[in-house]
Amino acid sequence: MSRLFKYLKKYFLQILITLLLATIVVLSSLYLPILVGKIIDTLISYNVDFQRLLSLIIKMVLTIFITFISQYLLSYLNNRIGFNCCKTIRLDGFRKLLHLPISYIDNHLSGDITSRIINDVDTLSDGLILGLTNFFTSVLTIVISICYMFYLNYQVAFIVLFLTPLSLFITRFIANRSHKYFALQAGQKGKLSSYIDEIVNNQKLIISFNRHKQSQNDFDIISNSLAQTSKKAIFFSSLTNPSTRLINALTYAVIAVLGSLQVISSSITIGNLSTLLSYASQFSKPFNELSSVIVELQNALACANRIFELIDQDEIVEDVKKTLRPPIETIEFKGVYFSYNKNIPLIEDLSFKVNKGEKIAIVGPTGCGKTTLINLLMHFYDIDKGDILFNGISINDISRANLRENFSMVLQDSWLKQASIKENLQMGKECSDQQMIEACKKCHIDSFIERLPQQYQTIINENDDSISQGQKQLLCIARTMIQNPDVLILDEATSSIDTRTELKVQQAFDELMKGKTAFIVAHRLSTIVNSDCILVMKDGNIIEKGNHQQLLNKKGFYYNLYNSQFQN
Repeated sequence: MSRLFKYLKKYFLQILITLLLATIVVLSSLYLPILVGKIIDTLISYNVDFQRLLSLIIKMVLTIFITFISQYLLSYLNNRIGFNCCKTIRLDGFRKLLHLPISYIDNHLSGDITSRIINDVDTLSDGLILGLTNFFTSVLTIVISICYMFYLNYQVAFIVLFLTPLSLFITRFIANRSHKYFALQAGQKGKLSSYIDEIVNNQKLIISFNRHKQSQNDFDIISNSLAQTSKKAIFFSSLTNPSTRLINALTYAVIAVLGSLQVISSSITIGNLSTLLSYASQFSKPFNELSSVIVELQNALACANRIFELIDQDEIVEDVKKTLRPPIETIEFKGVYFSYNKNIPLIEDLSFKVNKGEKIAIVGPTGCGKTTLINLLMHFYDIDKGDILFNGISINDISRANLRENFSMVLQDSWLKQASIKENLQMGKECSDQQMIEACKKCHIDSFIERLPQQYQTIINENDDSISQGQKQLLCIARTMIQNPDVLILDEATSSIDTRTELKVQQAFDELMKGKTAFIVAHRLSTIVNSDCILVMKDGNIIEKGNHQQLLNKKGFYYNLYNSQFQN
């Protein structure tokens, strides 16, 4: 709640206006029973004063109109405050997501993160709006109505004051038990969102392996778990309203009997009894609303915990001392140690140096640390020990943004955003249309783009089946050529391209890499035979180093690895 109040502080003036409107709504609502009581007493008198009756009816109509206008404005402002507040929370969550370490993203399900930013904030918004709308009006109604009941008849007021608050104790008892189920429910929703996201993104694979039944069974398990948790949460929360209504009905019945006896004894008028019964109902109604508010707040706070847990994650903190300016003459790994799991060593005492313009190929069996080396080079992860130097400057003294301005990556998995081809191509760097077309021609993708209905303005996305995986990869390569970086990183960049096109793209890469440093991660060793230096990795260490011919002459690990691709 304290975190929510920090977000609500900027709406302080609007909240004051809502409190004023809420006061008007409560006062006008509580004034109506008084007018009704007076009208009843006027009507049952022997000589009806029609002039007074007309005056009371006019007052009643005006009071209803004021109540209506005030309630409308109150609801409007509360919705505005609630939605704007939650919009700010969602923006903070998304902004945090953009600045979190890669390790956090790698260790959390994408569907769960999505659920926190979208579903949990929506639930928080609903609970927040309900709380803002009802909490203050409920408390004010309780205070004013009990004061007036004491003024009319203190005996009835004591009965109401004693019986009605019992509903609060019941609500508190139930809320304490329902909160943990709402928290579990929010977690299960995130898990279900993650699984659905996984199935949608891999639907073709599911179908090709005939995994329909198994996938359905796995979904049923998660869905059933969510259903059981939701049933428990709904069961406990549903007990609140009927329990409070039972107590309120009993209170109303006691007041009706006691008040009727006092009317018979002429202690109070029928109009006053009508007002007391109306106030007893008005007094109990806020308790019912408060019980609903508390249940909704329990659910909202459970969701708030999840989104604030994301927002509270530690961002990347940088102590930037120096600026890296191109050209990058040297890149040096100096006694580098790193592991994702501190109990499982991966890279140990890794050292090598790369000079400007060199093509460095990194090869080795799966899991040897090739992609990890690239992750460290791009500062996606912090090294455990040692240092990486760029022009003699430590990687820890350079901001990540400044470092990555000098790099461009083409990965095995192509990524295209929901936008036009032109926007995708110019994502790294804006350029003229002519420069963009020239880059596409070098990558042999221009003819394909020209055949599209809107050519470079055609909207595409990552899951667009009208574009092959190879064509998506070519677009990513063209995007890199437009960026024209000082250092290139190619992680299986041509894996989705046919052999004939690969030869042409390789020529384009050779032209692009002239005078530039390039790191090439490859499984197809035939693509890196012209590299200036080949680093052969195994178990996180460089076990061999040299050009293609030198490594073949050694007849070591690389020799066996290279020849294995030609074996049947």
